Amino acid sequence: MSEKKKFNLEYEIKSSPKILYSFLSEPNGLAQWFADDVFYKDQVYTFTWDSEEHKAKLLSSKENKLVKFKWLDDEPQCYFELEILQDELTNDVALSITDFASVDAIEERKLIWDNQIEYLISVLGA
Repeated sequence: MSEKKKFNLEYEIKSSPKILYSFLSEPNGLAQWFADDVFYKDQVYTFTWDSEEHKAKLLSSKENKLVKFKWLDDEPQCYFELEILQDELTNDVALSITDFASVDAIEERKLIWDNQIEYLISVLGA
């Protein structure tokens, strides 16, 4: 297996940080755009896609700022982080995503994030 590399993406989101945060941190919010279904118990989120479950531990969260998850079956240094950025002058809100993928899968992973965030924006009505 090739070593995974970290990559970052950033998307402008027309939403308040508080509303956006609920879609990033709450199982109900995540199930509306990120996975088919999401359950949470003991700091572990269970994400379901096409009847296949993937578990991630919540590593950290800061209200209205960020959530950071670690897939339980992934390499130790790998995680994915969703960070809400707000410009102090314009109040524009952006979502910064940090993720890991093998070099040959980064472009595909970016397309997946593009599609997911496009869906999130439509769910937010932004």
